[in-house]
Amino acid sequence: MMSERDLFGVRSAPDRADLGAGGVNAPLADRMRPADVAEFAGQESIVGKGKILGRALSGELAGSLILWGPPGSGKTTLARLIARASAMRFVPFSAVLSGVKEIRKVMAEAEAARRAREHRTLLFVDEIHRFNKAQQDAFLPHVERGDILLIGATTENPSFEVNGALLSRVRVLALEPLSVTDVVSLLRRALEDDPRGLGGAWSAADETLTAIAHATDGDARRALTALEAAAALRPEGGEIDRELAEEALQRKVLRHDKSGEEHYNLISALHKSVRNSDEDATLYWIARLMEAGEDGNFVSRRLIRMASEDVGLADPFALRITLDAAESFHRLGYPEGKLALAQAAVYLARAEKSNAIYKALGRAELDVRETAAEPVPKHLRNAVTSLMREAGYGVGYRYAHDDPDAVGEMTCLPPSLAGRHYFEEGETGLR
Repeated sequence: MMSERDLFGVRSAPDRADLGAGGVNAPLADRMRPADVAEFAGQESIVGKGKILGRALSGELAGSLILWGPPGSGKTTLARLIARASAMRFVPFSAVLSGVKEIRKVMAEAEAARRAREHRTLLFVDEIHRFNKAQQDAFLPHVERGDILLIGATTENPSFEVNGALLSRVRVLALEPLSVTDVVSLLRRALEDDPRGLGGAWSAADETLTAIAHATDGDARRALTALEAAAALRPEGGEIDRELAEEALQRKVLRHDKSGEEHYNLISALHKSVRNSDEDATLYWIARLMEAGEDGNFVSRRLIRMASEDVGLADPFALRITLDAAESFHRLGYPEGKLALAQAAVYLARAEKSNAIYKALGRAELDVRETAAEPVPKHLRNAVTSLMREAGYGVGYRYAHDDPDAVGEMTCLPPSLAGRHYFEEGETGLR
């Protein structure tokens, strides 16, 4: 049996202190953590009445969950509110700090509590994607037996980071970044709340709070931390103006993980904007990538790919433009090389489009995979030795520069594919 406090010093039965009313020395973001459902902001699509989280927050949690969403979107708060509503024994667990040994200890205590018919255990695993397969597998029998209800939190796509056996036993709920309106509301409440917030000693115009909300990308924790930093720059109290907020923010830190999903989301947005000939969206997404610190060589490689895949023979010069941009970035690096990449991206967006090469190569590759690899026809082989000439290499070959009729009369495909066309009529492509 666990004591009143679990492994990490948090009460097993949640109270208001667990839900954000930390000591006066706790960070503002911790102090302002919602104490009840009424204070929770955002996620209306899954928290509303009749929705799965709405029922869970009413004490009707029926199964284990994975909460997938960006930082500061309310994953930990939701887990705590669900535990409070369900009167469950709440055990928070960190994938960063713990291993299989700690998991087994918690599982044994949860099983003992169930057999003793005490409160059921709600195990909250923060950053569950950091557990490896063996560690994740350790939860399986206890989830199946009902020893625990598991709520995992992750910023990474569970399809890639949570093993299939565990994923099949939970419900995945996707959380979105908080809206600007939601963040402004949280900041306003933090300014006015007493004793958890700033108690009215500081004020801020909506314009300033909106600027903080935009700069922190829907992350409530970052927004509240920025507000607290701005207040610390004016310890005597008073108005937090735009200049003070910008000083506290220093620089907008864009959400971007070079090995995670956001990396692929951003490059996908850039590629699809180029394909859609939207030069403004193209500039925005390439700026997002570069401001977030994306490797410019990676961006240039993707631009080269776009030049062939989406522009192709409609504008063969596009490939040369992207190769020159790649070389320019290789020589200059950041920040000087950014302009070359942006120039190439906009050129691609404005260029005529053709995927004829992409489709034609795909058809040819399909034939390569699905038909027999016939020998190269002898008339296409070079007869570089007397033995090859005796074997018929090169016999029947016609030199098209001297014999224009060869273009229509001499076949160059294997016999079984004679007459095959990979470029379809009507597709854009040079002849």
